[in-house]
Amino acid sequence: MRVLALDTSTECCSVALLNGAVLTMRQEILERGHAERVLPMVDELLEEAGLALADLDGIAFGRGPGSFTGLRIAAGVTQGLALGANLPVAPVSSLAAVAAQVPAGAGEYVLACNDARMGEIYWAVFRAETDGGVSPLSSELVSVPDRVGLGAPAPAHAAGNAISACTALADRLAAAGVRVHPGVFPRADAVARLGAVVLEAGRGVPPEEAQPVYVRDDVARPPGAAVTGM
Repeated sequence: MRVLALDTSTECCSVALLNGAVLTMRQEILERGHAERVLPMVDELLEEAGLALADLDGIAFGRGPGSFTGLRIAAGVTQGLALGANLPVAPVSSLAAVAAQVPAGAGEYVLACNDARMGEIYWAVFRAETDGGVSPLSSELVSVPDRVGLGAPAPAHAAGNAISACTALADRLAAAGVRVHPGVFPRADAVARLGAVVLEAGRGVPPEEAQPVYVRDDVARPPGAAVTGM
């Protein structure tokens, strides 16, 4: 499979190219400016591999949840590239892209949790599979830190940029015996691997269906009580 992948759902702006068994990636940590960096990264990777968009089997992108602006950038760039080259698209959960990077054993549960700002966290629980993929065990939710993980299967691992952003959450999980992995962002290399599975199975969607998944639609509402460490 030849798959181009990108994720701009957090401050980690990344693009990856899966070319058979070879995976290359560009990434930068940016507070803003993702839109200006994504296409140059795409051009660099394709040029290095000697490929054109038309040579690809599809494009995968981190469809969220995540930054509202970042998700619109990823979806818009993906739609434009895929339409121009007539390629199918694989929308990939940005939380799954976090879980897929955790060194979990097959069958272990992983809590992926990303900073949603406004004192809240995006989260979901996944099961690590034998093929290196992950399967969702809960819905993707947004909640205050104290409610992260409630009602979901107890995880053996937890990862995501919320682990570093919210020390209270990290401490609570560690006290419960969860192995905590700080500093894990949704990244395009994980999106590429997960997206390749979707595309190889013929489950890609047309470019116009490459839509963000926000989870939280009320970005303009005032936050609740302040949460320290966020």
